[in-house]
Amino acid sequence: MAAVGRTYWLTEPCRIRREDNSVRVERPDGSPVRIPITDIRDLIAFDHVDVNTSAMSLLSRNGVTLHVLDHYGNHAGHFAPAESMASAGVVRRQVELTADPVARLGVARSLVLTTAENLRWALDTDLLDPALEALRTAVPACEDTDALMGQEGNYRRTAWAVLDTQLPPWLRLNGRSRRPPTNAGNAFVSYLNSLVYARVLTALRSTPLHPAIGFLHADTDRRRNTLALDLAEPFKPLFAERLLKRTAAQKHLKQSDFETDVGRASLSKDGRKKIAALVREELAATVQHRTLKRQVSYEELIHLEALKLVRLCLEGTPYKPFRPWW
Repeated sequence: MAAVGRTYWLTEPCRIRREDNSVRVERPDGSPVRIPITDIRDLIAFDHVDVNTSAMSLLSRNGVTLHVLDHYGNHAGHFAPAESMASAGVVRRQVELTADPVARLGVARSLVLTTAENLRWALDTDLLDPALEALRTAVPACEDTDALMGQEGNYRRTAWAVLDTQLPPWLRLNGRSRRPPTNAGNAFVSYLNSLVYARVLTALRSTPLHPAIGFLHADTDRRRNTLALDLAEPFKPLFAERLLKRTAAQKHLKQSDFETDVGRASLSKDGRKKIAALVREELAATVQHRTLKRQVSYEELIHLEALKLVRLCLEGTPYKPFRPWW
């Protein structure tokens, strides 16, 4: 798999064609971009893409995933290589763990609590402390993932209400809405959550894990890769709520960066470019890793998170979800 390659963000309509061992991206202005296939880790399409079977074959043979976001920022699907790095032994153990109610619930509880704490960190306000304490009290009593998801939903609703107090009126969520988002704030969150999901899915495909066998979302979403949904949870607050708060404070986003209609909203062409640039910059940001004793990027942190679950399956090492330490 092209794990050392780069992610290419296709923010405008384009055609993808094969040219020898390169991918040729034909843009609306007529100027093609040629990219060696070995330089591509994955592609993320924000807009209409015309890709033929020759290009898809080249992508597949080189382990490149093409993610597609729909007009409203939802992860519409992906084209994945025919071969994966999934290992029978690891997948077998993964199935055993997710089928064990005690083991599965232990991982799911950790994910819910850590995600809540990450959201509190991202919003940086003590207004969330009572809701967080209530969640900590309620989680141990949850006997299945449905109950956990219900408690998480209550906490998130409180958090989004607190977030709204830190945003200008036109960017407020006024309650979370999806498929389609009903306003600019929800459109932003939907796009960022989808991008985090895409990054996690790409990371999982470079490990021996199966991305469709999850712990927290195992019985709540059968249409998508539920392990990718699980591992995306701790990272969503860092990219969605945190960046929404930051861009609002810096006045980086404008109302013209969104297309709004009655009951629906999406990013405009310029808005998609801004978001792609913002996420690229954030994924490339580095922090000093406490265990590895070196600088690691946010992108690498996502990959390291997937490896934690590999160690859970192979070595029985307890899984501790990602929490910012800086």
